[in-house]
Amino acid sequence: MSCVGEIDLDGPEPLFEQVAGVLRGRIAAGAYPVGRRIPSVRDIADGFRVSQTTAEAAVRVLRREGLTRATRGRGTFVIAIPPAGNA
Repeated sequence: MSCVGEIDLDGPEPLFEQVAGVLRGRIAAGAYPVGRRIPSVRDIADGFRVSQTTAEAAVRVLRREGLTRATRGRGTFVIAIPPAGNA
C-alpha cells in the first residue's frame, strides 16, 4: 500500500487530515466497503510514510465522523459511507 504520492508532506494541511481524507475517499469509492476492515495503523503509517501517531490520528478522525468502529483485537471496520461531497 504505497500512498506517498497521495499526500503533500510539505503542504499546509496537517498530515493526519490528509491521510484521513485519502482513507475517506477510498471508503466512498468502495475500496473499503461497509463491514470490511481498513488497514492497520502500522500499515497506514508505512504506506503513507508517516508516524504511527499520525496514522492513529487519521483513523480517529474517521471514527469521530462515524465512518469506522474499532474492535479490540480485530481492527477497525467500516460502518458507514461518507455522504456525497464529503469524500
